[in-house]
Amino acid sequence: MSVIVKDKAPSEKEMVAEAEAALADIARVRESIERVIFGQYAVVEQTIVALLAGGHALLVGVPGLAKTKLVETLGTVLGLDANRIQFTPDLMPSDILGSEVLEEDDKGKRSFRFLPGPVFAQLLMADEINRASPRTQSALLQSMQEYHVTVAGKRHDLPTPFHVLATQNPLEQEGTYPLPEAQLDRFLMQVDISYPEIEAERRILIETTGVDDAVGKNVLSAARLKEIQQLIRRMPVPETVVESILSLVRSARPGQGNADADRHVAWGPGPRASQALTLCARARALYEGRLAPSVDDVHALAEPVLQHRMALTFAARAEGMSVRDVIAGLVKAQG
Repeated sequence: MSVIVKDKAPSEKEMVAEAEAALADIARVRESIERVIFGQYAVVEQTIVALLAGGHALLVGVPGLAKTKLVETLGTVLGLDANRIQFTPDLMPSDILGSEVLEEDDKGKRSFRFLPGPVFAQLLMADEINRASPRTQSALLQSMQEYHVTVAGKRHDLPTPFHVLATQNPLEQEGTYPLPEAQLDRFLMQVDISYPEIEAERRILIETTGVDDAVGKNVLSAARLKEIQQLIRRMPVPETVVESILSLVRSARPGQGNADADRHVAWGPGPRASQALTLCARARALYEGRLAPSVDDVHALAEPVLQHRMALTFAARAEGMSVRDVIAGLVKAQG
């Protein structure tokens, strides 16, 4: 049994044909990115899945792990109009959204004109987002959720598609501010980037220290990306997957009958986490060549989708537990 989606379901033949075309495009995207980013296969997969699902991603890792390089490469490969903002402690909201300026014409008539900021792009790279103050970080809240901004009481729509890929340094480093919970919840996934394996690092040393540096090639357009995103939203979701998502997300909330969550979780994921898991499971299935998601997709995506939407109790932190440990236990309990 599958959940009925609101859109008119295409025939099986049409769905297979669309999926095969999308698979070919996704394969070319992956191949182009892997010419530039070496070894980080899980990171590349999760980031592409976030974009295919139509959402935003938070890339977390120490400096020097090619976070910025990955975002730049994705913009080129996917054919997206991209802007980059370097977040610093003195960055102001108007530096992101834009501002109104007073102009005077030849006849002396004065009027305000809106000068759009760098947020008006199809792919916004928010580099080191946690180095700006919480006030400046929150300037992205409306754009990430509603896909428009309001300046001086006027609404300004953002380009479509619109994605934010933010890079973040670990909070233990100097000069960082924690992101507000409301903003963290707007990221579809948190992608943790670790140090590369030795073979990948050997390849990095050989291929990036010469005269020529590898660059990504454009293989997709923004319009084609939107078509694939719509295809993903039309993919059927089996009832078993829906139940798995609901069970997992609800078990991560304290007060829902799960003893481990009651003991270790201060606050858990809301309904937006369930929506994110559903979309990402569909996107991962297509990424791997399947027409419907499985429970394995849900379990594979549980950590990147849930970890930034949860907080541990003081007692759990004192015991040395991490959010990943809690999620791993909840996934294991599901079987």
